[in-house]
Amino acid sequence: MFTIDLADQLVITPGGSGLTVHGDAALRLEQIGPAQENLVTRAMGLLKEPVGIELTKRIPIGGGLGGGSADAAAVLRYGNVTDTERALQLGSDVPFCLIGGRALVSGTGEKVSQLDERDRSLVLLVPPVFLETAAVYRAFDQLLDEEATRDERNDLHPAARLVAPELVNWEDVFKEATGATPVLAGSGSTLFVEGTKESLGLSGVATLGINGQEARLIDVRSVSAQFGEPMTERSTEKGSA
Repeated sequence: MFTIDLADQLVITPGGSGLTVHGDAALRLEQIGPAQENLVTRAMGLLKEPVGIELTKRIPIGGGLGGGSADAAAVLRYGNVTDTERALQLGSDVPFCLIGGRALVSGTGEKVSQLDERDRSLVLLVPPVFLETAAVYRAFDQLLDEEATRDERNDLHPAARLVAPELVNWEDVFKEATGATPVLAGSGSTLFVEGTKESLGLSGVATLGINGQEARLIDVRSVSAQFGEPMTERSTEKGSA
């Protein structure tokens, strides 16, 4: 796993209460779910003192980029909660997001072994497809039972296609536009290829489309681990791919 520079913004008010969320409708904010199940709300419950949070989403929900986990990790870091075991209580991606950088993550997410940093540039394609992580893992288990062929870059890719067959069409459009084979981020639905818009011949191109639907193209880069940096004046936490 590695951290990228696509970031949500969290404004944290000591002594406040509650969570408010803002963002473009294309980010699927309606999929955030009940407040008590939200990762940010649950992270707030692990702090010693009450806070209020205003969250501006920029990382798509249900896109496999770890936006909710990164936001929860930002809350923990604000409260100086650095214990990865406590972070694991919130979700399997939260311990990595608490540390960041580039790491090999194993177990149920609690084993985070940091690796040498690598400077990577990626172009993300964010299709208008919501993939529920649990549904993708159920499909993965089904494919294992059927001894289906795995994807060498992301074992969840065939499962995501099973849950959302329309994902294949977006892969084809992305491949035709870039000449590269797209890889699924996490459990999807975001796809990515190595390079920049400029290097891939997509300078000035903001979206790709199919039958009146559009998917955003986003240039991102990897960023180094930031664990241990002071949180003063910091209001963002990065997503992951």
